[in-house]
Amino acid sequence: LSAPQGVSLVVPQPNINATVAQNILLSVEYSCRGVATIEWKHVSSWGTTKIVEWKSGNYVNISTVYKNRVTTFENGSIQLLNVGMRDAGYYFITVTEEYGTNTYGTIIVNVYEIIYEDLHFVAVLFAFLAAVSAILICFMWLCNKSLHLFQKKTTHKLTASTTEEIELETIEC
Repeated sequence: LSAPQGVSLVVPQPNINATVAQNILLSVEYSCRGVATIEWKHVSSWGTTKIVEWKSGNYVNISTVYKNRVTTFENGSIQLLNVGMRDAGYYFITVTEEYGTNTYGTIIVNVYEIIYEDLHFVAVLFAFLAAVSAILICFMWLCNKSLHLFQKKTTHKLTASTTEEIELETIEC
């Protein structure tokens, strides 16, 4: 029997940026001589959660929290479906060979929310300002019309009163 060669693990993408409701692939590639046990854990500010553990070619044990959200692959990778803000954090993989040697890998996942409320607020604010502008323009137009009508009446009254004064002056003479 030859001596065990140990376990090697490659993490091609150690940082993953995702948005809410997206599916992400935590991709790894391991190799070993014997049968390996793969274990994934998630560590965040909410605590540590064991996601899944399996032996290559044998059983798969997925925790109840991730039951319908995790798919495992023979190369050690997992796919996490429908990520949420709580899925952000560190994902640790441990690959343990049957001879006892093991290796570790880490993937950092950042999850971002798409905030439509900001765009909605801007649209509502723009509509509000447009409505206020239209009302102010109508108000200015009405004020302008009223001013012209008032000026016409005042001019008409002035001409009538000056004519009476002229007539009164001529009668007195």
